[in-house]
Amino acid sequence: MEPRNQAVGTFQVWDYIVFACLFVVSSGIGVFFAIKERKNDSSSEFLVGGRQMTCGPVALSLTASFMSAVTVIGAPADVYRFGASYIIFGFAYTLMVILTAELFLPVFYRSGITSTYEYLELRFCKPVRIAATLIYMVQTIVYTGVVVYAPALALNQVTQFNLWGAIFATGIVCTFYCTLGGLKAVVWSDAFQMVVMVAGFLIVLIQGSYKNGGISTAWSTAEAGGRLNVFEYVSPMYVSPNLLTMNMFNFDPNPLRRHTFWTVTVGGMFTWLGIYGVNQSTIQRCISCKTENHARWALYLNLLGLLVILFCAVVSGLIMYALYANCDPWTAGYVSAPDQLMPYFVLDILGNFPGLPGLFVACAFSGTLSTVAASINALATVTYEDFVSQCWRDLSNRTATWISKALCVVFGVACTSMAVAASYMGSIVQAALSIHGMCGGPMLGLFSLGILFPFTNSKGAAGGLIVGSALSFWVGVGAFIHPAPDTNTRPLPLSTENCSIVNHTAPLITQTPLIMSISSASERSVLIDSWYSMSYLYYSTVGFLGTVIMGLLITLLTGPTKPQELKPWLIRPVCDLFCFCSEKYRRMFWCGVRHEEEKVDLDGVDLGTDLGRASMEHPDTVKRNSRKSRKKQSYEMQKETYVNTCFVPDIDKVQLKQL
Repeated sequence: MEPRNQAVGTFQVWDYIVFACLFVVSSGIGVFFAIKERKNDSSSEFLVGGRQMTCGPVALSLTASFMSAVTVIGAPADVYRFGASYIIFGFAYTLMVILTAELFLPVFYRSGITSTYEYLELRFCKPVRIAATLIYMVQTIVYTGVVVYAPALALNQVTQFNLWGAIFATGIVCTFYCTLGGLKAVVWSDAFQMVVMVAGFLIVLIQGSYKNGGISTAWSTAEAGGRLNVFEYVSPMYVSPNLLTMNMFNFDPNPLRRHTFWTVTVGGMFTWLGIYGVNQSTIQRCISCKTENHARWALYLNLLGLLVILFCAVVSGLIMYALYANCDPWTAGYVSAPDQLMPYFVLDILGNFPGLPGLFVACAFSGTLSTVAASINALATVTYEDFVSQCWRDLSNRTATWISKALCVVFGVACTSMAVAASYMGSIVQAALSIHGMCGGPMLGLFSLGILFPFTNSKGAAGGLIVGSALSFWVGVGAFIHPAPDTNTRPLPLSTENCSIVNHTAPLITQTPLIMSISSASERSVLIDSWYSMSYLYYSTVGFLGTVIMGLLITLLTGPTKPQELKPWLIRPVCDLFCFCSEKYRRMFWCGVRHEEEKVDLDGVDLGTDLGRASMEHPDTVKRNSRKSRKKQSYEMQKETYVNTCFVPDIDKVQLKQL
């Protein structure tokens, strides 16, 4: 076999044209909805699509925004280095979607809220709501900035794609169609971008398999390199037989191991549930659906999309390893970081096909556009609902809509500026990418205290949030300062045997012997080798457990809330999910909450009927319509109502809090 050299293709004119089409179409969708909805001046129409969205586009939107460019570029590189254990994330995704659909979604949907954090005021108190909103805003702006910058930098260093042009184009286009078209433009743009993502992956899979001599050849090469052992592979040359036996069947519950079945399934579930099940960006699109069933189906259809993208990413990583099994571009110095492997691979196999490298870059940036647009829209929503509408309660619909659009512009500029700032952070970028996990766990714990534990009081919620956040940031920041040793991460061997490397006279195989790693690890402190060496997937779990445990302890010490005083739709009785529970045991597990008073599920009621409009009108709509004549009121009710199974006419949010 001839030595492989460094040269790969470069971006051509057709690549830029294909990539530009992504931005043109996305902007066009925003213009379309701006024209189509120009007569609808309701802030509800702008922020939540009038709550008339269907499950199909919402499902595609959820999948596209969930799979950012970091996933499109980073997941195949992870498989390349650590093997196909990444596929176990499918179990975590499945558990995450089921829990979101059955535990959290019904509470948010039936509460009639627009901002997720509005629930915290209804359940606890306003300071808890404000604290959670501020944490979410800082977390989202920082993460979104990194999501824009990190893939742009990786593509720039491999393809010479203009870094700042990509960053500013992303920020401008997302702000443009978010401001013009609102949530509907975001959802339909995401749906289009999801199609682009799948098309980009399919091109890579087909051409990559062809370059390897067929998928069976690529599969055999990956298996020989240990990439198909989902429980991790360690060469016998570097470990004793006892250690080898332990790692070949790795259901090891050791929380220090990077990827085992338990860390990926349990830790991954908590990580993604924290940034998915109680995240404003996700819940906002779910409550925009016309019925609760549509919202639930959107989540389950989204799960299929997640599994498809996950499968494509894992197979792409295996095919990439098969092509470079004897010449690792990273070790050989052809690329400077693992995140650049996928762009390098794409130019290597598609460089001779004008336009196709541009299609993959469009695939990567589709994830970025989806994430950024969803973040901008969510940030505008929580700012308007949690701050603006609380200070000025008598705003007209037109004024509220213009303020919402202005907030989209403000947060578009903020996210783009954060991407620019990320270029000066250096290695801090890696820490910023962990912020979602460190913030998601305490947030998940906070909402769980409210939804699952009816006796939790406000003091317990606030104290739990503080302790959970402190614990998750302690372990996350500590792990960044003191990275885990190879005995825990265990990257697989990479070879440069067939590379043309300057100043190297012998082939290089990169793998740190475990015996050497263990000896060097003995010089580290116990805290570093235990607490800071925990798998990154458990950061969210630590925050969740810290929040829940401390929240319950503080509640017991300060006096629990009387469940009888709670509105039943603010609590989700888990026992009701199991059909084998008798009425007697259900009432016992309700802990005193009067769920028998909860309104019957009107999910299937036709909004075109007088009963549907009267029984499911949102309190805000009632408040606005009280100032109109009876004739105009009938028109506004038909235009702005949505399915809400818990509220009836003549009750607004102020009255709800007094109840």
